[in-house]
Amino acid sequence: MLDKTDWAHLIPHAGAMCLLDAVLAWDDRSIHAVSAGHARADNPLRGPRGLHAVHLAEYGAQAMALHGALRARAAGETTQRPGLLVSLREVRLDAEYVDRLDGLLDVHAECLQADGCSAQYAFRVQHRGAVLASGRAAVIHPGA
Repeated sequence: MLDKTDWAHLIPHAGAMCLLDAVLAWDDRSIHAVSAGHARADNPLRGPRGLHAVHLAEYGAQAMALHGALRARAAGETTQRPGLLVSLREVRLDAEYVDRLDGLLDVHAECLQADGCSAQYAFRVQHRGAVLASGRAAVIHPGA
């Protein structure tokens, strides 16, 4: 397990916008992180009615960013390549609002393709084994 203090500096998301709390497992192909941020009143994505499930795509995107950063660190890279989320595909939402769910969300991301210019991932966010949101996302690395 990797505590947030070990990796938070590796991604650009800071403060309340850093939605992940810990990494339970990761390898070269995938990452499994957890978050209790969906239930926090200060969640920056929360609207007047609560946290809509569409925002779980951001949880997936942050897991992707963290996975890429951990891979880069493991490879000995000392600088972070900025990434821009450019595409979400096949997004499926199996819930409407998620802020009232107790406990942790499990956030999974699997690298489908990555090179120096871009990466594609599949992501899913679960609560107690039930999938709340899933899809695919693409990131480009400008200037790479």
